[in-house]
Amino acid sequence: MRQFLYVLWLEIKYLFDMNNVTSLNKVKSQKMVGDFQKQKVNFDLNKLQHALNEVLKIKGFDTSLGIPHFAAIPLTQIPGDPSSIEGNKARGVYWTKPDSTGIEVSRDVNIDESKYSEFIKDFEHTYFKEVFDELKKHYKLGRVRLLLKEPRSTLSWHRDPEPRLHIPIITNPGCIMVIDNVAKHMPADGSVWVTNNTKYHNAFNGGEENRIHLVACVLDYKFN
Repeated sequence: MRQFLYVLWLEIKYLFDMNNVTSLNKVKSQKMVGDFQKQKVNFDLNKLQHALNEVLKIKGFDTSLGIPHFAAIPLTQIPGDPSSIEGNKARGVYWTKPDSTGIEVSRDVNIDESKYSEFIKDFEHTYFKEVFDELKKHYKLGRVRLLLKEPRSTLSWHRDPEPRLHIPIITNPGCIMVIDNVAKHMPADGSVWVTNNTKYHNAFNGGEENRIHLVACVLDYKFN
């Protein structure tokens, strides 16, 4: 009888251990699942914030983009073409459903993201150049911009042609991004996120200070 119970205990222990292994493998496989995916690469937040201050001494945020409470500072352009970061070229095409009909319409103009390969010389002395060079090792990048969302404001409900890479530089707990029906706050801690902007989404700043992210278009990133 004792031998039978011992064998039974061993079988139960084996099944328990196998379930743990299965659960662990499941967790590992789910690590990069979802529309907000935290990346392995990481940057120094203090250096990011210092670089932001350096850039702002050279150039302020462009508030003439036609989107209320939103502004940008491009960090890359088409080589030799400063006009590639002006006007609606600084925004790029997106799609939205602006009224009660629910009919999707496009806004702005199509641009070739792959051409935005030149880091703007005015900012080459900042930490952002090091960040750009490191990101290029891991991703095929389009435009790279610093994006400002002012306090107590929101973007439209829209979708973009490709995913976006985010490095939060200044944020607060009231800064939330929503993709489909999932809401998430991305903290400013040096982390890098890739978000599935090909789905309908928006971002809002419910705090009382600016939200500033480094945001890059990612051309070779696939979501499950």
